[in-house]
Amino acid sequence: MGPHVFHLYAGIIALYVILRFVRPLPWGRTAKVLLSALIVVGAEHHVVTRNVFGSMASPEVPGWLLMGLGWATGTLVVFGLLLILSDLLGCLSRRVSPRASRVLLAPSGWRCGLLVLAACLGALGVREAVRVPPVKTVEVAIPGWPQALDGLRIAQLTDLHASRLLDARWMEQVVARSNALKADLIVITGDMVDGSPAARVADVKPLQDLAAPLGVLAIPGNHEYYVDYLGWVDAFQKTGLRLLRNEHVTLTHAGQRFVVAGLTDRVAERIAETMPDLAGALAGRDPADPVILLDHRPGNAPQAAQAGVSLQLSGHTHGGQILGPDRLAKWMNGGFVSGLYDVGDLRLYVSNGAGLWPGFPVRLGRRNEITELVLRAAPPRQVPR
Repeated sequence: MGPHVFHLYAGIIALYVILRFVRPLPWGRTAKVLLSALIVVGAEHHVVTRNVFGSMASPEVPGWLLMGLGWATGTLVVFGLLLILSDLLGCLSRRVSPRASRVLLAPSGWRCGLLVLAACLGALGVREAVRVPPVKTVEVAIPGWPQALDGLRIAQLTDLHASRLLDARWMEQVVARSNALKADLIVITGDMVDGSPAARVADVKPLQDLAAPLGVLAIPGNHEYYVDYLGWVDAFQKTGLRLLRNEHVTLTHAGQRFVVAGLTDRVAERIAETMPDLAGALAGRDPADPVILLDHRPGNAPQAAQAGVSLQLSGHTHGGQILGPDRLAKWMNGGFVSGLYDVGDLRLYVSNGAGLWPGFPVRLGRRNEITELVLRAAPPRQVPR
């Protein structure tokens, strides 16, 4: 879910809270109007930060303020979802338990209790969002993967979203944990930054310390295009990152060659930059070499499977951020939101990401991660006759 789409959903939830919580309150008209206005501002504070404090992708305000705004917005979103759930249960229980139905639907202390619960969950969600991510180790058995590459280890970073919220100190710790894995290859699957190179270059500088025997490869995500994309391409090159933009490299491990290809992001169309081109990224490779594809968005996996890709590594979804509403993120991304998927003979891994957009820094039930992927050789799948 991009920053611009978030406006819509936050606005809908704010309206629901006003209608189902504020409107029935036994308060005067003025008090209700003021509270409603406060709720709308909490839901849409990005409009202010976008026009006054930088950009919607990266408001240039202190990290503590971003956490406070995140708590307020998170509380509102969680409270709205709890209200919707309470109303649904109230309607469904009318015939089974009229008394329970009245409690669930009435403007009572029950709803104030839900508000307190939402505030606590909002605080927990912010804490989960800004922590330094732990390592998550995943073994991936790939049909037809060469035996010589069995045990190849890849460290995947994605959705770092360097910002005033997740700054250089946070990034340094992420880099240290990634290097400690001593993986054979490190890949970054997009959304490294939020903001302009002038404001953010110091926060991504720690990425230059990433090191692996087979190198460090990266691709752009949608957020790289929001502010000075070409400036970021230059900045990443200066940090030593090899940025794959519809191209591939051929690597050798234990005497066996394999290909790593990377794509751009479709947001490129907004600024007349190069759109994703899978055929172009794979052009000129040896068809005998297995392919790992770096694609920020997981929804393109079926096309990658048809092109003969063995493994696709993606991010973008943040795992849906909140368990339950993550179903919406799954629907918006072709049915892929978090973890391992089989798409024909292709294995797709969608990481929850290390960081997230500072406009909504909340995680509940979808924890962040630095991913250690251990690739295993599996026999090709048998096609039923």
